[in-house]
Amino acid sequence: MSLLMTLRIALKALNRNKLRTILTMLGMIIGVGAVITMVALGKGAQSTIEEQVKAGGTNLINVNAGNFSQGGVRQGQGMSQTLTADDAEALRAVPGVQYVSANANSRGQIIAGNQNWSSQVQGVDTDFPMIRNWNTKYGSFFGPQHVQGAARVCVLGNTVAETLFGPDVDPTGQVIRIRNQPFQVIGVMNTKGVSGFGSDQDDVIFTPFTTVQKKLQGQQHINGITVSAVTSDTEPVAEAIREALRTRHKLFPSDPDDFMVRTQEEMAAIRTETTRTMTTLLAAIAGVSLIVGGIGIMNIMLVSVTERTREIGLRMAIGARGKDVLLQFLVEAVTISLFGGLLGIALGYGLSAAAERFLTWPTAIPPNAIGLAFGCAAGTGVFFGFYPARKASNLDPIEALRFE
Repeated sequence: MSLLMTLRIALKALNRNKLRTILTMLGMIIGVGAVITMVALGKGAQSTIEEQVKAGGTNLINVNAGNFSQGGVRQGQGMSQTLTADDAEALRAVPGVQYVSANANSRGQIIAGNQNWSSQVQGVDTDFPMIRNWNTKYGSFFGPQHVQGAARVCVLGNTVAETLFGPDVDPTGQVIRIRNQPFQVIGVMNTKGVSGFGSDQDDVIFTPFTTVQKKLQGQQHINGITVSAVTSDTEPVAEAIREALRTRHKLFPSDPDDFMVRTQEEMAAIRTETTRTMTTLLAAIAGVSLIVGGIGIMNIMLVSVTERTREIGLRMAIGARGKDVLLQFLVEAVTISLFGGLLGIALGYGLSAAAERFLTWPTAIPPNAIGLAFGCAAGTGVFFGFYPARKASNLDPIEALRFE
């Protein structure tokens, strides 16, 4: 019997019990749809992380002051006073380093006219816009003369600018007060959006780091250093930075680092790995419904074998071989799985689109996920359909004809 003829017989047999066939497919439809949706949500999250990493800066390396303990309590990253502006300047000579910015951070109440806003004040150097690939919307960023003179000038993030002066207003030249000290606004940064950690990157004010040190904090140390490497291979550069700082800080080989060096890839890898683990877990949970669907197919095929025992006996009596009967029932099981898989893929696309549109969750369906889902559907049909098909092929024709 040809495969085409076997397929026609299988479709005819399935068509005789439409409702039962549809209900049998339902487990496969839900299983494949759930797997596709979970993978789409996971891949969408990974893509978002990658985009946020790219938006965070060009070949970024962060150097933070190390931990220190006070009264037995660890104060956390960036709280010690081990980094200085001279350290940042020295890193410019490290091979592979392109841009360097010393960072001195503060926070305060911002007042402009009758408006006020509490925001983060980041003291940075002139290289900061190149490191973060962040241009100004209005005005310009401050220059070396502002850093050297610890000038009271600032560049506003878009959220701060809109809050204090209203949307689409150029506040360049206006004077605001930070901790009751007057600062002249010389520019507004373009919109950067939400960071990978969920914070608003535009809710910030940039000033020269020397201004934060001398006018706002009264400190000599800096909180960290942001570095941009020449190439995307930042690990060798990060190691060179580490060695340079250990030499400057006169640390012995047995001494631990009093600073922390982190590349953008390291930070992204941790978050991506977490997302990948969750995606795998959710896909595995969704895959359980594929097994349930397969068990449903096996159950219905066993019922079908029992119902069609006389038909099987008649076919074998007129010359059908055992392998023909085996193939027929196997094709029926695979047909149910494949049709269910196709409808499940469509359901997965629909659920992914709905999640992106109504829940604003990013989704991305990789092409290999479609092939994997289709292959799983076919494999499920073969695996769970083989036992009923073999049982049908092993029936004794005489006993089958006598079956009531």
